[in-house]
Amino acid sequence: MKMNKAWHEKHPMPKNAGFEQRVKWHLEHQQHCSCRPIPAKLAEEMKKKGIKH
Repeated sequence: MKMNKAWHEKHPMPKNAGFEQRVKWHLEHQQHCSCRPIPAKLAEEMKKKGIKH
């Protein structure tokens, strides 16, 4: 998996990010970088809430 270093430098995960912030960050991350998938626990919670990823 290739990391988009420039994207990561400009878009750090917010400190103490809540669920909505984490979802937003990971969905944007998926579009700009392929260094890792959405964490399983978060993906499971997104699925329960009907949020597509």
